[in-house]
Amino acid sequence: MRGSWVPKITSALLLLVLSVPVPAAARPPDRADATAAAPADWTPPLSTRGRWIVDANGDRVKLRSGNWHGASGTWNGSGSADDDANHHAGENAHRVPLGLDRAPMAEIVASFREIGINSVRLPFSNEMIHDTRPVTADAVTANPRLEGRTPLEVYDAAVRALTDAGLAVILNNHTNTTRWCCGVDGNERWNASQSAGTWENDWLFMARRYRDNPRVVGADLYNEVRRSVWDDPNWGLGDRHDWFAASQRAGDRILTEANPDLLIIVEGINWTGLPVDGLPHGRPTLEPVRDLSHTLVDSGKLVYSAHFYGYTGPRHTGATGIGETSDPRYQDLTPAELSDVLDRQAFYVAGDADRHYTAPVWISEFGVGGREESGAAPRAWFENFVDQLIAADADFAYWPLVGWHENRRGNGWALLHWDAAGRRMAVHDGDDWRSDAWRRLVEAPARTGHVPPVTEWAMLGPDHGDFVASRRMRALPDWDPGARKAACPDGLRLAGLSHTGNRGLCTDVRAGALDEPGGGHEVVKDERHVAPGRDWASGYTKLQCPDGHFLTGYSVRGAAVSTALCREATPGTLTAPGGRTVWFDRGDNRGTSPRGGDFARGHHKGQCADDEYAAGMAWTGRLGSARTPAALYCRPLA
Repeated sequence: MRGSWVPKITSALLLLVLSVPVPAAARPPDRADATAAAPADWTPPLSTRGRWIVDANGDRVKLRSGNWHGASGTWNGSGSADDDANHHAGENAHRVPLGLDRAPMAEIVASFREIGINSVRLPFSNEMIHDTRPVTADAVTANPRLEGRTPLEVYDAAVRALTDAGLAVILNNHTNTTRWCCGVDGNERWNASQSAGTWENDWLFMARRYRDNPRVVGADLYNEVRRSVWDDPNWGLGDRHDWFAASQRAGDRILTEANPDLLIIVEGINWTGLPVDGLPHGRPTLEPVRDLSHTLVDSGKLVYSAHFYGYTGPRHTGATGIGETSDPRYQDLTPAELSDVLDRQAFYVAGDADRHYTAPVWISEFGVGGREESGAAPRAWFENFVDQLIAADADFAYWPLVGWHENRRGNGWALLHWDAAGRRMAVHDGDDWRSDAWRRLVEAPARTGHVPPVTEWAMLGPDHGDFVASRRMRALPDWDPGARKAACPDGLRLAGLSHTGNRGLCTDVRAGALDEPGGGHEVVKDERHVAPGRDWASGYTKLQCPDGHFLTGYSVRGAAVSTALCREATPGTLTAPGGRTVWFDRGDNRGTSPRGGDFARGHHKGQCADDEYAAGMAWTGRLGSARTPAALYCRPLA
């Protein structure tokens, strides 16, 4: 959301908002309306293939999106929430999507289609879910049938209207509390003003609520995770501020407990550190993904996202005065510098093929002032940024879609504005300098048509706890109680391990899924399957799968190997006996052109070749050894 990160300490920001139960009287969305969607050029559900989002037929779907904000809050956090002056830019959304007091919902939604978008990011707050206060008449003057409903029920109506028009909807948990984002405001983290458990349960509630509407396609887990007064979020430290772990857990729970059809959208970290020259600070965005990426229980459901505004920068909060540093803003960069920064912070995730982190990247917020923006730098930045989006063929969502105007003057950032009399002002009316760039963006040539299936690569990271990405194993009893367990998603096999650090690499390269439907698994704790005369790692303890099985997971206690998890393969897909030993205790051993990416940076790694499968691992308990993996037993695929 447009707004700078400025450190301010007030007692109000330190209060926790206590959640209340979801009201039993809250009406569920109209299922009949949800299935009556207008024709669209894609077939749900959506999934991913490599860097592309595809529909049920495997055809590319490019998210040309916009943000319809308001339900997540517009109140600035001080003064009466009933006073428009206390809302961002004086635009009071009344706890519902902005503009419903000025234009009929059908007109607003038709205007979205008119300006060329096919999808809407629809922000909500956790408070909105539990808010039982009826929406007043002045909040929905142009939509009187919504008077008296709860904010959640108005949100339902917006979802129905959008999907009935053939638009895709991405649910976006924007804030904890219903107020404007994004400073030090109690909404810095998913668990800043509530427990992580409440956040997860609210997501399950929302995902289930719309699961019968096939054009609700995504769960955007949380907006602009950033520093609070005292603490930074992190990516992989395993504590309560670990956004990587929290989003991994929430995504898996949504897919397994609520709605397996949703895309799981994870935004990078928006800000860490104190914005003071000389102190560490910056905008990590998606840079940590290169070393630690998500592996969900369902392959093909992960999308990463990032936000960019010209007045912010890779190490600039966007503030003026307090919180401002001497670092350049994005709008201060040359086109070449901007290209390099965008690639480093986000676009590389989609641009690098055959990596454990390869996924679509959705730029789910960007924007600029409209008619009243006269600055050369922000204008040039917007043109340059649009060029970057087109060059990358990137999915995008403009912020915001809807705003207010009076006599064609107002906040100006929106692409569509309505005045108090319901008169619309649109980006293409002839006096908005953004019009040509916007038209160029939504009409730009892009990849279309069928996207062939791609090789899957995924990493396992039981750094601080279980990392079981297999639906099958998650449904079975704990195979090694007390140990940290890692398992590849169903359909993938283990291809690589790190000597230290507990990381693993999974793939379906060359052979696709090897799993025997309905087949079993075996947890191997000793050398019972090592055939006499076939000691492939002399002097080392060997955990070898039985013939007809492949390595799909492992468990560790501390740094030490505990068990190997072997899955039964479809007959005829594996070869036995014979194989080769891949040692990696003294250096990397991954072949000359290994795919999958560096899944354990700074650690020695071993990896079977693309035409092999891992049939076992070896370790040693000799003095000075931590019993970490030292070798893989790689056999040819049939």
